[in-house]
Amino acid sequence: MGRNTRKRRSPLAVRAVAASAALAIGGGGLIWANFYASAHETNSSPNTTKAAAAQVATISCPDVGQKLTSVPANAKSNVDTELATLDKQITEAYARLASSRQAQTNDAGFVQNAILSPLKDKRTAVIGRIKIDFTRVGAAAPTTLDGLAACTGTTADQAQTTAGGQNNGQNNGGQNNNGQNNGGQNNGGASASAAPSASAPANIGGQAGNGPVAADFVDITKVAANVQGKPQKGANASSGTFTTQCGVNANKNHNTDNVIVAPGVTNGAHHLHDYVGNQKVNAFSSNQTFLQGGTSCQNKSDLSSYYWPVVRLQNGTQDFDQNADGGGKEGNVGKILTPVQAQIKYVGSPASKVVAMPQFLRIITGDAKTTTNGLANANAHWSCTGFENKVQLTTQYPICPQGSNVVRTFAFQSCWDGQNIDSANHRTHVAFADPASGVCGNGFKAIPQLTMRLVYKIAPPVLQNGVVKNAFAVDGFPEQLHKSATDHDDFISVTTGGLANKIANCINTGKQCR
Repeated sequence: MGRNTRKRRSPLAVRAVAASAALAIGGGGLIWANFYASAHETNSSPNTTKAAAAQVATISCPDVGQKLTSVPANAKSNVDTELATLDKQITEAYARLASSRQAQTNDAGFVQNAILSPLKDKRTAVIGRIKIDFTRVGAAAPTTLDGLAACTGTTADQAQTTAGGQNNGQNNGGQNNNGQNNGGQNNGGASASAAPSASAPANIGGQAGNGPVAADFVDITKVAANVQGKPQKGANASSGTFTTQCGVNANKNHNTDNVIVAPGVTNGAHHLHDYVGNQKVNAFSSNQTFLQGGTSCQNKSDLSSYYWPVVRLQNGTQDFDQNADGGGKEGNVGKILTPVQAQIKYVGSPASKVVAMPQFLRIITGDAKTTTNGLANANAHWSCTGFENKVQLTTQYPICPQGSNVVRTFAFQSCWDGQNIDSANHRTHVAFADPASGVCGNGFKAIPQLTMRLVYKIAPPVLQNGVVKNAFAVDGFPEQLHKSATDHDDFISVTTGGLANKIANCINTGKQCR
């Protein structure tokens, strides 16, 4: 994937405030207590500041699932369960990390000895069982999993850098919105967000103590334009569109499962999803269930499932799941926000006609674990109404001006391998078209590209002395620190009455259909 090679500018120099923090597990989940002091106060000694800045903020583990590009069909169920176990182990280790700050202060080896070492042992056992699942069905044990058991402790500054960082100006190659440049925090311009000074300790802020922080936000009016043009349409382009109206999840159809990644595992996502379209989707759903699920879409032949992590306002309030798995227990706190608009549209290819989507095709776009995985599979797009054609952010949330709303958009992979409705790592059966030409790679066929645009009415967060007030953030795995780059979207194609062919025909003939 392409990288932005433009020279990155330094972030705007800003004042920062020293902070010390304590985390504890309470009835409402992970609780963060900040005690603020001026960076020049006498109790802010260099040694104290250095220790606080170096404190482990989160846990970084290799993503085992992404290394499994092929799993025998008769081993898949067991392997999926084991992968879900790995996620659960990381969540439990993060909770231990969050509740043991005093012990970490007293013992420099506590994180390694009491958290990371036991976690490595547990992960080693699970990886071993995955290998046995392969050999049990006559397949060779995957060697790609060797060396993936060990996890590391990551400081707040390191996590910020991994997830995009204050100086990051990466372009996510083919995973841009029809050729748009997903600029990083500076996007070729100066950042207006507060960054910790060299003398101030890092903190991971947020209502639950696991983010976001001030550096995760930027005043969009101060970001240089970074949206690039779309590929030029060729003679064989498919220029039509098909819009399906499925609502904004006003009926609050939520759960913390993920039937694509962790089928049969309750709370497999460890965060809450909004669901529109198919109304009977949970960890235990099957293809047959989808056909019986009903739909929130106006077109009753569209039984597809469209689901995404909820956005919450961290204003000190709690929602219905404050004491629940995937909610407050895992650091996903605050008021759940319902989009004021949710547009779902299928568009064509600038280079060719499209083939109909196969029944039960699964696609995940973006990466829920970019804080530990990096930005290779990131596909987050954050902007504001009135700025969408100018600025798209991946590694920061936008602070929108008065009268403008927050917009998160997704442009899914638009090339299909022509054979599989899913793959072991949920990525390799689909791909992005070349961003310059719109052409699919060898062996892949163009399919209608699913695009989604979600609009939220949110009072702008306030950055004050290096602290963000009334922040909003996307739900995520607790160790991912609510970074904007972790945004992702999930889709299962389910249609009846020949709708898949109707969508393809509409797009291929250049019509605008509903």
